[in-house]
Amino acid sequence: MNSLFSFTPKQLLSQFGCLILLLLSFATTAQTSWLFQNAAVIVGDGEQLDSADVLVVDGQIVAIGASLEQAAAANSATVIDLSGKWLMPALIDGHAHLGYQSRSSWGADNYGLANLEDNLRQYAYYGFGAVFSAGSDPVGLGQELQQSIAVQQDLPEFLFAAGMAPPGQGPNNQFLVHTSQVEAETGMTILSGLENPEQARRAVAEAAEKGVKFIKIWVDDRGGSQLKLSPAIYRAVIEQARSLDLKVFVHQQTARDMSDLIDAGVHGFLHGRIGAEFTSALAQQGKGADVFVIPNLGLGELRREAIGDDPFLRSFLSVELREQLGVSANRSAVPERDERVETELRAGFERIEEANLDLVLGTDAGAVPGHPFGYTGHRELEIFVSLGMTPMTALVTATGNAAKHLKLDDLGLVAVGKRASLLVLDANPLTDIRNTRAIHAVYLNGRLIDRDAIAASLPN
Repeated sequence: MNSLFSFTPKQLLSQFGCLILLLLSFATTAQTSWLFQNAAVIVGDGEQLDSADVLVVDGQIVAIGASLEQAAAANSATVIDLSGKWLMPALIDGHAHLGYQSRSSWGADNYGLANLEDNLRQYAYYGFGAVFSAGSDPVGLGQELQQSIAVQQDLPEFLFAAGMAPPGQGPNNQFLVHTSQVEAETGMTILSGLENPEQARRAVAEAAEKGVKFIKIWVDDRGGSQLKLSPAIYRAVIEQARSLDLKVFVHQQTARDMSDLIDAGVHGFLHGRIGAEFTSALAQQGKGADVFVIPNLGLGELRREAIGDDPFLRSFLSVELREQLGVSANRSAVPERDERVETELRAGFERIEEANLDLVLGTDAGAVPGHPFGYTGHRELEIFVSLGMTPMTALVTATGNAAKHLKLDDLGLVAVGKRASLLVLDANPLTDIRNTRAIHAVYLNGRLIDRDAIAASLPN
């Protein structure tokens, strides 16, 4: 038998890594069959049930109604009384960048499977059942992470896109440096540089051959510091992607670019600009093409706010990060509001509601330092409601709408046949959207997540 001292340093790291994974596995229960009784159910499509029983068998919702005790007993389901509590689908973040933000720092040195899984555990803590990482991951590592999740069954779903932009451009300059470093260290491509339509079609075909399901393109000149992907090239990307049943999402920074992108067949906008230039005609055009829009407002708003002492976040911040995100010359406890901008955004939300255009929750978490996973999703919902959206509509952006546009056909709704990735709240989010913070329990694929264990595993 090998002793501890007979292992090489690399073997020791591997052994301890396995031990850490084993210990973290205790952060869930193996039980996957439950009868949730007497719950107020937020379905995820705008509907609600005042009091209902939900039967989960082997991680799947099999019945919703009343008097399900006999079926529960036949399936050895554990009975949980949720009287006075609200049951809803686990949330979905439709725009993030995993792997670069760790518990205490940001950058390419953090990128790897261990940190990616840690990011997902943080999402699980905050009640998320799926995350879309937008064009900043090597395909090989993204697929390896997906395989790991399929085995463990206690992490949120991880979706990712192949990134495409003009050569050496696309993400912000800071992020470009770090994605290039990850590419160099892994030998894997993250961003495909496109110079002409023929090259664009080949890049999409190669991504499809690797099993990629989503393409992200950048149509943004970064205030004149970069080249913008031309219409001829992005139309070639979209045409080829549609022929191969891939979805194309776009990063753009002005509403002026949106109409032609919709006409070209793009599926959604990760930085929907919904201010004054986002007209009723544009909203109606988007609805007619069944595109989605992610307003992504928190990235701008929260970077001005001192969030380091928020009790809902503190457990996930090192002492250094708490100080960085606390009150400073750049961050205020109560940032000043720009009434002109907010008036334009409220009008934009009204135009979107009139057109019945789909909005999706997305945060851009992880794209820059200090924009935390999970936490920012709850804050984004608060921003939506502060600008006139009803709490129910806001929750639909993070559940049914997100699942629809991310091809998550078995998530996003509390409905028969869906996976039991669920969020239980102690207070009603329909009367106060901040009650999404009142998390009583999180279930992923029917497994109860030990949120205390996840929080305790992070630095204080």
